[in-house]
Amino acid sequence: MVRTLWIYLGAMTFALGCKSNSTATDEIIIGEYGSMTGSEAVFGQSTHNGLSMAIDEVNAAGGLKGKKIRLVSYDDQGKTSEVGTAVTRLITSDHVHAIVGEVSSSLSIAGGQICQRHGVPMVTPSSTNPKVTEVGDYVFRICYIDPFQGYVMAKFVTDPQGPSGLGLKRVAILVDQRQAYSQGLSRDFETALIKAGGNVVVKSSYQGGDQDFSAQLTQIKGANPEAIYIPGYYTDVANIAKQVRGIGIAQSVPLLGGDGWESVQEIGGPAIDGAYYSNHFAPEDTHAEVQSFVTKYKAKYGKTPDSLAALGYDAGMLLREAIQRAPSLDRAAIRDAIAATRDFQGVTGKTSLDEHRNARKPAVVLRINAAAKTATYMTTIAP
Repeated sequence: MVRTLWIYLGAMTFALGCKSNSTATDEIIIGEYGSMTGSEAVFGQSTHNGLSMAIDEVNAAGGLKGKKIRLVSYDDQGKTSEVGTAVTRLITSDHVHAIVGEVSSSLSIAGGQICQRHGVPMVTPSSTNPKVTEVGDYVFRICYIDPFQGYVMAKFVTDPQGPSGLGLKRVAILVDQRQAYSQGLSRDFETALIKAGGNVVVKSSYQGGDQDFSAQLTQIKGANPEAIYIPGYYTDVANIAKQVRGIGIAQSVPLLGGDGWESVQEIGGPAIDGAYYSNHFAPEDTHAEVQSFVTKYKAKYGKTPDSLAALGYDAGMLLREAIQRAPSLDRAAIRDAIAATRDFQGVTGKTSLDEHRNARKPAVVLRINAAAKTATYMTTIAP
């Protein structure tokens, strides 16, 4: 009863004009499932904002194929158990034409399995673990994958010291053993680091939600690393960073991470200052489409967009382009049109989908300024 009530309330809060029958001929229905609440709520809310803005723009320009788009969004609370309920409802009750979700790779895998069984195309804006699209041919992503993200940070760490590199070799790794994202990115970074001439001096693990990291950090301190790679999510990373400095590891030993760090500068405090992470988007990018998006987003939401907002926006616009190209609104036709995407110019870069339905695109490296609660663009690294 409690769970049913929560889903109902989630629909009332996050569904836009939800109807019970989406087979109506006067609209195209896009579903979304995301972590609107829970430990990764910032990710889910930013993605929702970007996606909503894209759909509003498409509708303001006349819609698609003579129809308006309606977005139906459900909160999965960042829980696998809620993903099944939300995605199944989108497919069987709301009869969506396509689905956007999730941020977390583990949750995208869970939701993607349901979409694959029902033959509903799904696009994840930001799940980077390769296993997400291995679920099946109805699952796509518009972000790069972890093997490339691991390479990006390994290259940045080992390249000669300067704006495009740190010139370091000895790296410790601290990985979240509960998250497919963290485990996969850790392996990919380690492989790329060794290939680039670096080495992992120690590798330790934790479980997302842990509060005490003293045992792992004591081990890491004893290995005397030049840098520490933490491929986790921002909430845990902020806590870890504070304990890293508290245990006596010098500020001169930079912390490194991936796109799961987005927003860590807002809660990490001085401990996260000078850290670096790979990401999908830099609002400082001077390209016209980026600055146009930043201006519109600030006007609508009163703040600078993060990479999750940019990826949510791109997911909506990529679906617009694919649906416009599709010969019909049949789900299989939409799937085929998404698969044929080449050189899609989004605010996160020019994207082409490969034969595995993964995006081929560049990444950026950002440096955290804790005092300003911002992340500054350092360099772009192409595939």
